[in-house]
Amino acid sequence: MTYQADMRDIKFQLFEWLPTNELLTTERYSQFDRGDVEMVLEEALKLAQEQLAPSNKDGDTVGARLENGRVFMPKSFHAAYQKMCEGDWIGCINNPEYGGMGLPGVVGTAINELFFGANMSLCLTTLLTRGASYLIEKFGTDEMIKLFCERLYKGIWAGTMCLTEPQAGSDVGASKARAIKQPNGRYLIQGEKIFITGGDQDLTENIIHAVLARTPKAPEGTAGLSLFMIPKIRVKPDGSLGEPNDVVCSRLEEKMGIHGSPTCSLVFGGNNGCEAFLVGEENHGMKLMFHMMNPARIEVGLQGEAVAAATYLAALDYAKTRLQSRHWTRFKDHEAPQVPIVEHPDVRRMLFTSAAYVQAMRALLMQTSFYIDMTQVTAGEEQERYQSYVEVLTPICKAWASDWGFRVTEWCLHVYGGYGYCSDYPAEQYMRDAKIAAIYEGTNGIQALDLVARKLPAKGGKPIRELLGKAEATFKKLRGDPQFMEPAWMLGAALKQIEDISKGLTKRPDAALVVVLNSVPFLDMIGDVLGAHFLLDQAIIARTKLQGLLEADGVKTEDKDALRTYLQGKAEAAFYHNKVQAAIHFAYRVLPQVTARAVAIRAGEMGPIDAVM
Repeated sequence: MTYQADMRDIKFQLFEWLPTNELLTTERYSQFDRGDVEMVLEEALKLAQEQLAPSNKDGDTVGARLENGRVFMPKSFHAAYQKMCEGDWIGCINNPEYGGMGLPGVVGTAINELFFGANMSLCLTTLLTRGASYLIEKFGTDEMIKLFCERLYKGIWAGTMCLTEPQAGSDVGASKARAIKQPNGRYLIQGEKIFITGGDQDLTENIIHAVLARTPKAPEGTAGLSLFMIPKIRVKPDGSLGEPNDVVCSRLEEKMGIHGSPTCSLVFGGNNGCEAFLVGEENHGMKLMFHMMNPARIEVGLQGEAVAAATYLAALDYAKTRLQSRHWTRFKDHEAPQVPIVEHPDVRRMLFTSAAYVQAMRALLMQTSFYIDMTQVTAGEEQERYQSYVEVLTPICKAWASDWGFRVTEWCLHVYGGYGYCSDYPAEQYMRDAKIAAIYEGTNGIQALDLVARKLPAKGGKPIRELLGKAEATFKKLRGDPQFMEPAWMLGAALKQIEDISKGLTKRPDAALVVVLNSVPFLDMIGDVLGAHFLLDQAIIARTKLQGLLEADGVKTEDKDALRTYLQGKAEAAFYHNKVQAAIHFAYRVLPQVTARAVAIRAGEMGPIDAVM
């Protein structure tokens, strides 16, 4: 399977929109400059295209398989994974002291877009490995850090996250896995965890499971959960491997997509021999696990965007070469030649709407990643402000990008017509693989509840007011602009709808139920507004750059034919032109939906509650 990436937009968002160059002047990231980052990105793209993408089809058709309690990955995954390890890509944003590269998180987001877009199934393993190692680095003992961190960041070992149990899905507090402290300070674990991504595989010689379990006198609910690290193979004091640690894969799920990612049921301590390391203190496990879960949620949103981006570029390439029907201007002329389907207006609509959404999702994820970086290079109130932005944006990144990423794969599948539904082309696999992002790592409904119940009221609502205030500043900047006036006023109207809904709900006697019932559409409203704001903000930059190119080459915008010819022959100018058009298109097509959702929420319609089911 081939893979394409929009490196021009990735670099635009990194260096022309976000102040990444300024970030690279801070002490933490001063060892890198723009040239280094661009070289790293080109190497990442090369790896994605030459190693990860060719094995993606094997992941789907061969998949992971369970034999005698062991999971075996497709053969082609092994070589691709080894290349990721050789290049230190797994820990690319992590601490160099423990085997990472130390790149900014926003650069890591760009890198991981390429990797997820090329082979999502394989790269799910690396996501959880980073997370498990980060937990150990941040909260583990010196012994644990010495034994585990570098081996995880280097990809020699892999990591997982084990929360879900048969009786406790999203209700993690209902977990029953038990942990009994031993005289040597370790714990023996007994319990079953299900839906464990990468729970077993043969890519690495060991797997370190991050597991939530309950000690004997722990309180009920999440307050009684403790966090443990459980090696699949016991580790000796010198770091070498010992005997198996009584961790058994009992089942491999058969899934709609991501067939190359083993989703396992794991039995811990079936023979009462599963030894674990306690991370932090007893009963603090859930609080610590969020340090793994929240970055993972952002990366799950990135999966939605990355697969959408790959699907869009594949569909665009197909549309440029697939001949079908006559041009719309000569539709009644039966002697007219067939044209590439990219010339058909409805196909262009599907493609360009997809492109606009991809750019908006990419902007949301990169902006959030940049804020995370800013928490690393600031202190005090400034650091707290950036952290508060990250906390509000995390559920939006996860839910908005994964939901609309899937929709983009759906629209792009339509571009292929009937061929899109067949396995001859990649669209149907992309669509199946993308769907899971809306479900795992906390369903999008849970993300929306988290947003409205916890994140928006935090700090008296100041973080969300400041984030939406940035969108309002874009509205005010453009409300008198001849080209962007109408999109800007639509942005302003959408912001007003969010403000009115937020204030009005508090006065209703049924406010709690209305909020819970409408948390998902409310999250979408905020995602839509932020997406439009980001694209319009980028369009201001793009227009200025385009005007500079036109003036330098003596092209008059009044001469539409000359302008069109010029844009068709100069890729850089066409890129900036399309950025402007994407912002306008997104505003017209998406922002009216904010008003529509507001009407439904304000009405207080209770059909789902009143219905008999």
